[in-house]
This record gives sequence, C-alpha cells and structure tokens, in this order.
Amino acid sequence: MVFAIIGALAAAGFWIWRIRMAGEAARELGNMANDVLGAARALGFRRRANTHPADSIDDPELAITATAMAFLELDGLPSREDQQALAQSLTKQLASTRTKIEEMMIVGRWLVNECNGPQPAITRLAKRLARLDRGAFQTLLPVLNDIGQRAGGLSDRQRDALADIARVMKLS
Repeated sequence: MVFAIIGALAAAGFWIWRIRMAGEAARELGNMANDVLGAARALGFRRRANTHPADSIDDPELAITATAMAFLELDGLPSREDQQALAQSLTKQLASTRTKIEEMMIVGRWLVNECNGPQPAITRLAKRLARLDRGAFQTLLPVLNDIGQRAGGLSDRQRDALADIARVMKLS
C-alpha cells in the first residue's frame, strides 16, 4: 500500500514537472517572437500581405545579413562563437553598428526559417539581393569568405551555395 502511494506521488510529481517545462518552453517561444518583432520594428521591416517575407526585404544590408546567416547554417546550427564572428564580419563589411547588425541577424534567422531552411533561403535571398542591388555581391563575398576561413574551408554545401549565388547574380 505504501509503495502504491509513493508511486502515485512520483507519477503526479513527474507530470507536474512536465507541465512546468511545457510552460517554460512556451514562454521562451513567446520571448523569441518578441525579439523578432522588436528587431523588425527597429529596422523598419514591414511584411507585405500575400508576399513571402524574403520578398518584403527593401534593405540590401538585411538581405546580405540574412544570406550570410543561411550560408553559416548550411552545416547545422552555428555556435555562439560562429555567430559572434559573423556579427564582427558584418559590422566591418557593412560599416554598421553592432546593435543594428544583431537586429538584422535576428530578422535574418527568422527569414531563413520562413524559407524552410538555409538552402532554399540562399536562393530566395540571393534573388532578392540581386533585385535590390547587384553590386551588393561585392559586400557579401568577403563575409562569406570570413565564414569559410573560420570553419577551415568551405563545405560542399557551401560551395554549391556560392555557385548558386553566382548564378543568381549572373556572375558565372
């Protein structure tokens, strides 16, 4: 009888713990959504109705940042150090403030997610960047080079993505 009561209490405790963890996860998702909304507002990004979010980009710097985020994520989710190195490279190449770069990286990560992953995002974002500013490739290339150097060379997926970007920008 004592074992049955202890077992019932343990089961109840387990389920209470699971419910609390689900609540914590929901709060974290809400905070992430608020981060994206806040960064988008700060950048003046407005999503157009009946248009894919990537096609709503009006700022070449945001398109460069989102493309770089997708390129970085081609081999899996990047570490905090990889993200910091990307932010440093973008700050240098775009001659922008660290705060603005971090906001663009938040929105860029969201855009990659909206494109259903880094590979489709590269194509869609490169097309958008080509429409906004064909000369922006000269700014994007050093950022992508920094990503490759940090990783000790480009992966096969990153080489394919570079070829895709060159094709979209009509460079090859």
